[in-house]
Amino acid sequence: MSSYVITVSIFIVIQAIVAYGLNIIVGYAGQISLGHAAFFGIGAYSAALLSTRAGMVFWVAAPLVMLITGGIGLILGLPSLRVRADFLAITTIGINFIVEALFLYVPFFGGALGIGGIPRVRFMGLRLFGTSYLGLCLLCLGAVILVSWWFTKCWAGLACMALGEDETAASSMGISPVRFKLLAFVIGTAMAGLGGALYAHQMRFIAPSDFGFPVSVMILSLIVLGGMGTLWGPLIGAIILGALPEIFRPFTEYRMLLYGVILLIMIRFQPSGLLGEDSIIRKILKKYWTGGNDEK
Repeated sequence: MSSYVITVSIFIVIQAIVAYGLNIIVGYAGQISLGHAAFFGIGAYSAALLSTRAGMVFWVAAPLVMLITGGIGLILGLPSLRVRADFLAITTIGINFIVEALFLYVPFFGGALGIGGIPRVRFMGLRLFGTSYLGLCLLCLGAVILVSWWFTKCWAGLACMALGEDETAASSMGISPVRFKLLAFVIGTAMAGLGGALYAHQMRFIAPSDFGFPVSVMILSLIVLGGMGTLWGPLIGAIILGALPEIFRPFTEYRMLLYGVILLIMIRFQPSGLLGEDSIIRKILKKYWTGGNDEK
């Protein structure tokens, strides 16, 4: 593959990792979050600071980045326990703007100049870039997908999905909304932190504008398009929305308009996404596998 295709593939994989984190919160736990880019940024800045100022290698810093991001997600997830629906959406948007402002105005985070000089990831003395770095990102994506699959099978995941369907009914069955909502936030934000760490070491320079509210909209668009609450939806959404801007490069200034239109179309005609329960694709596949005969 050419270096251009490899670079685009790396960004698609990183976006998919972050989208899987949001899918845990929104798709499985049913919590509205419009500020996921904040945790993406926290992961990137944590990795950048640990590598440039503390001198940590990626393999040591990455687990710490996930712990830091998950811990902050635990704290910032507390508002979800007291607000719902539109109020929760506004709260998460506010979190995104606050985190971006901290990166922009606090000198410790580099301010408007951002953080540069982030080193390449090294493995056994060799720098990972291009195809080798894509392989690392794919390994991380595989681990994230495995965790997401495990989450749908374990008791905690089932409890989160029950809360997402009907919190009152789930609570009456002994499921703790506090415990499992926060668990979803911790897992989802930790995944975003991992994506942020990979992004920082790929770009080698990060700035506050890389993690603004439009990025949160983009991440949400990935799972809405692919299918919220599905295992492969975030990956499909990342591939489609990651490739389209490159295919239609002359219209890159209208990227946010494209995301907005896709969101409106999907919410109106395919609210379950491309791979959701009632999606056209699943109906076609079901009809194909059953030979056109509906199950009785």
